[in-house]
Amino acid sequence: MRLLWPVLGRFVQFLLLVLALGVAPGSAMAAETPHSFVADAVRRVAPSVVRIDTERAVQRQAYDPTLIDPLLRDLLGDPIGMERERGQGSGVVIDGNGLILTNAHVVERVDEVSVTLADGEQRDGRVVGTDPVTDLALVRLDQGVSPASAPLGDSEALDVGDWAIALGTPYGLERTVTLGIVSSLHRNISSLGFADKRLDLIQTDAAINPGNSGGPLVNASGEVIGINTLVRSGPGAGLGFAIPINLAHRVADQLVAEGQVVHPYLGLQLVPLTARIAREHNKDPNALLQLPERSGALVQTVVPDSPAQKAGLHRGDVVISAGETVVVDPQSLLTEVDRAELNTPLPLEVLRNGKSLQLSVKPAPLPGLG
Repeated sequence: MRLLWPVLGRFVQFLLLVLALGVAPGSAMAAETPHSFVADAVRRVAPSVVRIDTERAVQRQAYDPTLIDPLLRDLLGDPIGMERERGQGSGVVIDGNGLILTNAHVVERVDEVSVTLADGEQRDGRVVGTDPVTDLALVRLDQGVSPASAPLGDSEALDVGDWAIALGTPYGLERTVTLGIVSSLHRNISSLGFADKRLDLIQTDAAINPGNSGGPLVNASGEVIGINTLVRSGPGAGLGFAIPINLAHRVADQLVAEGQVVHPYLGLQLVPLTARIAREHNKDPNALLQLPERSGALVQTVVPDSPAQKAGLHRGDVVISAGETVVVDPQSLLTEVDRAELNTPLPLEVLRNGKSLQLSVKPAPLPGLG
């Protein structure tokens, strides 16, 4: 009987391995290895993934006459003029009318757009609209039958640890697939050094490289859950980021309907406040004001003639609630502002000099995007 235990143990390990691989015992596993879930997911989305090549005219840089020998200038000729600048990215078809979702930085301010479909066919594209704030854009195929559209998932249903599959054209290498997991959710883009964007990103360790921009991030079921947008280089390399598909879909709808996306804004520059930060600040004998030892969004600057200034907000105020939502940091306030209606009062609770104030601010369209 003792001799049977090692044999039974190895058999149990074999069964566990078989179940982990998703292969039924007794199948022809040795004769034929089944496709993985990655292959099945890619097969579902790959026909909708495209390569985007762009061109634009840019002013050629003039030579500095103090740095170049006159004889060399005569040889090189007149540097003044225009030259063609080429760019490349990825995209994904999202409907049956040839609409392609991609990144704004891939197609903004370009003169020509060429789209290479999954089967190798090249087609002209036209930029429908771009939204620099969310780094999203729409391109429409000008003619011909639209390729199959990709199934869209629900980015709000994601959990950290879910599978993440990135498709695109990194470094011009078409039909590239990389695999990883969802490493984090709601990663604030401002923490990555992009103060001019409004995004909570999906973070993934699936390899995303230049040229992947605009391509889809896909779940294990073959549904698009994000649009690849950033790769972290230098320290922390190996981290990729994607725009949640729910946000991308809303932006795409607005670009189709209006040709642009209007973002509400208050006109505040904010920094996060915590009890620890407040205690450290309050220890300073030269501090001009005492901060409440709690979490919130501390007003650092109020933009002149902005909705915030008109509502009476001041530098040093701490915003602790917006509408029915408790504000624990600047991002939570920004989220409520994004959800607010333009020119409709948004109630704010503010702490100023130890006192609670109830203010009402009317978000206005974010200026400077035209």
